Amino acid sequence: MAAALPGLDVLGADIVRLTKPRPATLFGPGKVDELGAQLAAAEIELVLVDGPLTPVQQRNLERDWKVKILDRTGLILEIFSDRARTREGVLQVEMAALSYQRTRLVRAWTHLERQRGGLGFVGGPGETQIEADRRAIDEQLTRLRRQLDKVVRTRELHRAARAKVPFPIVALVGYTNAGKSTLFNRVTGAAVMAKDMLFATLDPTMRAIDLPDGPRIILSDTVGFISALPTELVAAFRATLEEVLSADLIVHVRDIADPESDAQAEDVREIVESLGVDKAIPQIEVWNKLDRLTADRAAALEAQAARTPDVHLVSALTGAGIAPLLADIADRLSDPVQDETLRLAFSDGRRRAWLFDQGVVQDERQDEDGFTLNLRWTDRQKARFGAL
Repeated sequence: MAAALPGLDVLGADIVRLTKPRPATLFGPGKVDELGAQLAAAEIELVLVDGPLTPVQQRNLERDWKVKILDRTGLILEIFSDRARTREGVLQVEMAALSYQRTRLVRAWTHLERQRGGLGFVGGPGETQIEADRRAIDEQLTRLRRQLDKVVRTRELHRAARAKVPFPIVALVGYTNAGKSTLFNRVTGAAVMAKDMLFATLDPTMRAIDLPDGPRIILSDTVGFISALPTELVAAFRATLEEVLSADLIVHVRDIADPESDAQAEDVREIVESLGVDKAIPQIEVWNKLDRLTADRAAALEAQAARTPDVHLVSALTGAGIAPLLADIADRLSDPVQDETLRLAFSDGRRRAWLFDQGVVQDERQDEDGFTLNLRWTDRQKARFGAL
């Protein structure tokens, strides 16, 4: 995970087994001294702990080791702050960071001349010095919430507008670095950031595309999930997750070449379920990164995918297997067409224009009471029309 943060040179890693975490320092005194000597000898400036640290533990370890320390949540926040691009994403990162630091700024660090603040966990020479107390943080959180409310209201208006468009939404979900953005780019031709790193996509990215021999859809790329992601961080990125809740089809992208693929897939399923996604929403599983498999492994997985409903083996990088995947998506989202006659009053000009814009009007007759239209449309289009 550390490799996802620019500017960090990872010099080593170690697994420390704990029989019982110590409230003051997490590790026992002997291990604290041993690690401190190793860090001093290697001239380490930053230590990452893959787990949660209390403010007291972080303060004591930084004092003993004379280094800066980031726990798992702090590192994820650093990565998020580097990746967020939209206004909402930036605001949500700032709020999550302030909430995370609230106790650390006020309780653990008030005695220090230099205090950590904002998103400057890693910092560097000339790190901003902050004199902040609980009230200042709360006031800043209140200000951010007001700004975020405005952004959220605007996004809700956009979502309401999309709801009137008869395009089904397909949401890509998956563990971080599974290849969702690469698949998104392959299908849409968009230039979304797609790199071999964690959390390359944090803000909602949506494109309308026409499926081969199928309907037009809205494809949504989402934030990559990760095991033990703090709940406050999941909440901070609800913008991308809300698209999953309103999806007509969920495409679960897996890095099938990763040895931990099964465990990662289970993490994704648990998070999707915890979001309250309707179980009636159909799902397709995409086993991505076929190009990284050995020939024998690829052959075995191809045979397994052929026997398993709702599974496609693909390489988003090379394009292998993409055509059958898109055909399956089109088949699942292509509603049967039905003919129907509809009467509209002269005052229903807006709804009549919508019907013509959607191309569902076969012919139209006008009399003294209004219009009679012969339509050919899908159930989805009929439902959208009823919502106008």
